[in-house]
Amino acid sequence: MSKISLPQTELKLKKGISYTIKLVNQITCKERGKLGKMNLDELCINTIRMLSVDMVQEANSGHPGMPMGAAPMAYVLWTDFLKHNPQNPAWPDRDRFVLSAGHGSALLYSLLHLTGYPLPIEEIKRFRQWGSKTPGHPEYRETPGVESTSGPLGQGVANAVGMAIAERFLASQFNRPGFEIVNHHTYAIVSDGDLMEGVAAEAASLAGHLKLSKLILLYDNNYVTLAGETRLTFTEDVGKRFAAYGWHVQAVADGNDLKAISKAIAAAQKETHGPSLIAVRTHIGYGSPQKQDSFEAHGSPLGKEEVLATKKNLGWPVEPSFHVPPEAMAQFRKALDREKQLEDEWKAKLESYGEAYPELSINWNQRMDAKLPAGWDKDIPSFPPDPQGMATRSAGSKVMNAIAPHLSWLIGGSADLNPSTNTALKGLGNFQCPSLAETIIQGSEAGPLSYAGANVHFGVREHGMGSIINGMALHGGILPFGSTFLVFSDYMRPAIRMAALMKLHLVYVFTHDSIALGEDGPTHQPVEHLSSLRAIPGLTVIRPADANEAAAAWRTAILHKEGPVALIMTRQALPIIDRTRFAEAEELRRGAYILAESSPDKPEVILMATGSEVHLALAAYAKLRDEGIRPRVVSMPSWELFEKQPVEYRAQILPPDIPARISIEAGTTHGWHKYVGSSGAAIGIDHFGASAPGKVLLENFGFTSENIVKKVKELLNRKSV
Repeated sequence: MSKISLPQTELKLKKGISYTIKLVNQITCKERGKLGKMNLDELCINTIRMLSVDMVQEANSGHPGMPMGAAPMAYVLWTDFLKHNPQNPAWPDRDRFVLSAGHGSALLYSLLHLTGYPLPIEEIKRFRQWGSKTPGHPEYRETPGVESTSGPLGQGVANAVGMAIAERFLASQFNRPGFEIVNHHTYAIVSDGDLMEGVAAEAASLAGHLKLSKLILLYDNNYVTLAGETRLTFTEDVGKRFAAYGWHVQAVADGNDLKAISKAIAAAQKETHGPSLIAVRTHIGYGSPQKQDSFEAHGSPLGKEEVLATKKNLGWPVEPSFHVPPEAMAQFRKALDREKQLEDEWKAKLESYGEAYPELSINWNQRMDAKLPAGWDKDIPSFPPDPQGMATRSAGSKVMNAIAPHLSWLIGGSADLNPSTNTALKGLGNFQCPSLAETIIQGSEAGPLSYAGANVHFGVREHGMGSIINGMALHGGILPFGSTFLVFSDYMRPAIRMAALMKLHLVYVFTHDSIALGEDGPTHQPVEHLSSLRAIPGLTVIRPADANEAAAAWRTAILHKEGPVALIMTRQALPIIDRTRFAEAEELRRGAYILAESSPDKPEVILMATGSEVHLALAAYAKLRDEGIRPRVVSMPSWELFEKQPVEYRAQILPPDIPARISIEAGTTHGWHKYVGSSGAAIGIDHFGASAPGKVLLENFGFTSENIVKKVKELLNRKSV
């Protein structure tokens, strides 16, 4: 590399090693001439490196090493291969890029700024600062061009798999001969840490099985993690592991070999038999005399002295910081016209597509705008009163299958639990690689095998499923769902949290929602899970009380676009409430509503319940009325929806001057104090369950109308003293 001759000054590094570097405050014209001799590609790559280094140093916080080592492969990908338009970051047929190694966010911000996204240099200088568009890890919706909030390692890998699934699903639904309006790749840069996380293994395994050939991962193989060398913990042959998954695997021996990187990406693009992994041997902190190939370059700024030494070593001006040579900027911005032309050509094709396939074109526009088609909910069933009733999981299945034929963007599945969660979309096919059609023995929802299938078989991979459907939602044009038992939502919690953080429109269907599932015992009986899910900001939890509330819950979930929705369903049958005697189930949309009122007079006690405990509250209500006590029953399926209601409505449902309140829910009582107050009572289960028939468990743990009546009398007697 070219070097600049600089005046000398002695500096002492942290390790106590004295060495001489050349330090200047201004670069002379002669020295700038030497910089100008640098190869243009090298100049652009070093621009990425030094912008990243200066960002981290200015913030005195961040991860400089990864951007320094991965800059060459990122440069090749973004300037020679990535199909995108910085002037329209939301172009539907753009390639998707996920920085799964989100700690290296300075790399992505440098690329976005340099290639022309609306991310000015002022935001680059405000890295990790209050209100900036350059937060510590990339955040979806916060920064133009960021496709995913890739924080916890491994999430981005699974998000990329979800995006690739969405691309194949949409392509199969909309593409016609001569009109490939969906035809793009999904790329991700991933780290050792990503590939150590189990969620990445789950997602990669499924991606290989599905043969998602438009998915390409570039593995930043730098042999270093935050705490030390990968040899401490990670000595497996990653290439062989991915080959066993069914991936096309290549290796690039030198992360600075642009020709080799380019050749590998081109080969991956041509691969049609499976997704691709390109393992690129990089050097963390590349160019830093003291910290290259050291974990010290991973999670901390280089330090002022080492920044100066690195700039000298790479032939870079010491001043000014955040220097972008005009030649480098021109090179990065050359692609703007080309990328705009690509989108213009796509738009012209889309216009011709509309003339040839008008109905498909209307559907496409609705999907891209996330607009529901007219009549999408016209076939949602209404269930007649029935004391025997049905499980809300069964009612939910009927509702899903009434909606799906009118909502072609609904796609999802379960973690190998369709027969139990009842979430199969009947007759809408299974999402599979068509070449597998002759080799698969199908499950209960047998149907066509193709990339157009609406049923995704995630396998026993809850964490992977959660993160994959995040990627599907991020892609756009579809509404994904995922299902498992409520107790196994624990496996999904990191993904659920990320969905809530990104405000993604997707649905979780969690069944077997309480100790009432019975004989499987406490390992499968959720106790703390409702309160745990409610603790996640931005997640809307809905626990319907009967079949009609289940129908209303699904309607609400489809309409709710402000974040993910978790539908909590029973295994056991619940009575279907007679709505001619009590309030309509559509009131569920308010989160809580008065289901039963004993008299026009002010009630003496309010019974609040969710899900399977609502019918117990109604039974207690009848007994209390017979004894001359005035109860009110409030069905409270969703705290989150209730809290969004006007203060006046909430005061109407739970009047402040009625302190006698009892909550009934077959879960921990944690959180209910907010509604029952200091003078009320909560009936719940603040311990683990047991193995026995569900009815026996409910009776022994106090979930009976008799116990509710007893608690009411104790509460009222206490108040009368």
